[in-house]
Amino acid sequence: MTNSRKPRTSPAQDRRQKTSGAPRPSSAQRGTSAPSRPPKAQRERAAAVAQSQQNDAPVAEQDHQHDTQLWQQVTWFEVTEHQEDQRLDNFLVARLKGVPKTRIYRLIREGEVRVNKGRVRADTRLQIGDQIRVAPIRRQIKTDDNSAVVISDDLAQSLLKRVVYEDDGLLVVNKPAGLAVHGGSGVAFGVIEAIRQATQKSYLELVHRIDRDTSGLLMIAKKRSTLKKLQDDLREGRIRKTYHALVKGNVLLDQQRIDAPLLRYELANGERRVRVAADGKPSQTNWRVLERFAGKATWVEASPLTGRTHQIRVHGLSIGHPLLGDDKYGHDKPDHGIVPRRLCLHASRLSIPDYPVIEAPLADDMQQLIDSLRKPKVSGTTAPKADKAKTEKTKATTSMPVATNVTWHPDMED
Repeated sequence: MTNSRKPRTSPAQDRRQKTSGAPRPSSAQRGTSAPSRPPKAQRERAAAVAQSQQNDAPVAEQDHQHDTQLWQQVTWFEVTEHQEDQRLDNFLVARLKGVPKTRIYRLIREGEVRVNKGRVRADTRLQIGDQIRVAPIRRQIKTDDNSAVVISDDLAQSLLKRVVYEDDGLLVVNKPAGLAVHGGSGVAFGVIEAIRQATQKSYLELVHRIDRDTSGLLMIAKKRSTLKKLQDDLREGRIRKTYHALVKGNVLLDQQRIDAPLLRYELANGERRVRVAADGKPSQTNWRVLERFAGKATWVEASPLTGRTHQIRVHGLSIGHPLLGDDKYGHDKPDHGIVPRRLCLHASRLSIPDYPVIEAPLADDMQQLIDSLRKPKVSGTTAPKADKAKTEKTKATTSMPVATNVTWHPDMED
C-alpha cells in the first residue's frame, strides 16, 4: 500500500512555499556556480586602481580572476570606524586580493607596510584615521595557469603620449612615478617593455636608469650608435641632469655643493641601500634653493655631478634635509605634517651635447603639493635669512663627518 501522506514541513518552509509558489531548491539543485568576484572585492579593486591613477602612474591590464598586477603600485588605505581595533594582518588579508598570506606577513616584517609612517607588527590594532601604506609588491603574482602578464595597449599608448622629445636616434619620455624603467627582480615589466610593445620597433634600449619612485625624463636609444654615444657622454660627464626635489626643513644656504663619498651595501633581505662612507665612491651634488616654505620644507634644484645610486636622496640626508616621501632615507625625520604619497623627486631637465635642452614639467601631484605649501605673505614680514655666524655653524653641524658643504657658484662646474 502506497503512503500518500505528504512529508511534514516546518512553518518556515510553509511560509517560503506560499511566498514563492514552489519549494526552495536544494544546494545540489541550485548548483555551485558563483560570480567570479563578489561585489565587495570589486569595490576594493576599483578603489585601488583609482588610487594608482591618482598617483600619476599607469595601471597594468589585470586578469579579472586573479589580480596579477593590481598591487605593483604604492597602495594606501585609511582605517574607518568599521575597521577600528582590527588586527593589521587581518585587515590586509581582506584587501590585498591575490597576495598570499605568507607574502603579506613578509611585507610587514620587512617594513614594506607602514602605519602612520612607522614600522608595525602584524598584530598591531588599527585606530580610526590610521594611514596604511603598502609598498609596491614587486614580485609577480602569477595566474593559476602560470600565464604571462599582458601589457595593456592603453598603458603602452599612455606612455607614448608622455614622450617629450624624439628624433631618428633618441626618444625621451616623461616617466610617471611608481613605474619601473624595466622588468626584472620580481617586476613583471617596465617602461622599456611597454614602449617596445607600443612602437613595435626592432631596437630600443635604455640609455640610463632612474629610480622607480622618481618621475621625469628617461632617455631611450633607437639606434646602437646613439646608445654608445650617449653612454660615453654620461661617463665623461658631458650630460647634465637637473632634478627638482622637495626636502624636509629649511635649507639655509641658497647654493652649495655637497661632497660626500657614497657606498652601496645590502640589507639582510637583499635590498640595496647607500650610505655616506669614507671608503665610498666620490660623489658631488650641487644644490640651489628655489623656494622655502615657512621652515617646514624647501624646494630645491639638485644637479648631480656624479651618477651614484640614490645620490640626491642620500646627500640630502647627509646635510639633515632628506626628501619628502622618502621611505628609505630619513623617514624618521620630522615632516611638519606634510605627508606626500610619493617620493618628491622629479628629473626635470637634460642638457646633452648637440641636442636642444629637454625639459619635463613637474608632475601634477608635486605641483599641487607645492601650491598647497604656498601661503599669502603677511605684510611687513620677509623670509628668514641666515647670518654669517649661523651659516658657518650650519656648515659645521649639519654635514656628516665625511661630507663637506661649500658655497657653490657657476664657475665651479666641472
